[in-house]
Amino acid sequence: MKIDAHVHILSPDFIKDIKKNIERDQHFKLLHSNPKAKFAVAEDVLKDMDKTGIDKSVVFGFSALEMGMCREANDYIIDVVKRYPDRFIGFAIVPPKDPGMEKELVRCYEAGLKGVGEIIPDAVHVDISKQEEIGKFASLCRELKFPILMHSNETVGHYYPGKGKTGPDEAYLFAINNPDNIIIYAHWGGGLFFYELMPELQKDLKNVYYDTAASPYLYKPQVYEAARTAGVLNKVLLGSDFPLLSPSRYYKEWSQTNLTEEEKLKINGLNASSILLSE
Repeated sequence: MKIDAHVHILSPDFIKDIKKNIERDQHFKLLHSNPKAKFAVAEDVLKDMDKTGIDKSVVFGFSALEMGMCREANDYIIDVVKRYPDRFIGFAIVPPKDPGMEKELVRCYEAGLKGVGEIIPDAVHVDISKQEEIGKFASLCRELKFPILMHSNETVGHYYPGKGKTGPDEAYLFAINNPDNIIIYAHWGGGLFFYELMPELQKDLKNVYYDTAASPYLYKPQVYEAARTAGVLNKVLLGSDFPLLSPSRYYKEWSQTNLTEEEKLKINGLNASSILLSE
């Protein structure tokens, strides 16, 4: 079972009116103001999955501050999961501090979605290190048995649109404040995985996973070998960040490492299966 744990899709109607919709959310606009910005519908993902041998993709919209925009995205995810139940695992997006957060997550749970994310803290104006801002959301996700896909980025190096202030410090505090939640940190957790070389952090982060979204733009291929040294390869999930990149780009990167075939299989789906396909 090969799983891509990080795929963004939007409805055809939303994309059709993208000039209008891009103005509805400032962070969405920040990410997609470039005329070359890519958008995908479910069928675009299916085509790429067939080319790259992906069996299942975790699909979701884009983190937004406006609940109405989130509901529209979630409606589309609910629809495509019903149409392609063997190919897609649906995640919901919500602004964690919105008064309607609980109602929307329960609605998505009852409609068959299996997790929540990608939550981008800067987009939804939440500090994940402050339990008074994020604790209610985390508690509900725990109750619903929803894994949380949370954006976290490196806080050093080059700037790119969407690079925010949520890095390893905030990611660590969110994890230790909510130790029983399954948390998947996008983009290698902004480097948080490196600190699992510290014995106490390896214990604190036992329920934390890391996806590889945008890795080719951020790190040398040897980041996978660093993850092996840190002892976290069993917690690394292939996340393509499609349509930004295809899984094929990651396979090319793996060929430049000394990863074993067994390790590649773990990253390419076995690790994800343990948290996404278990009942």
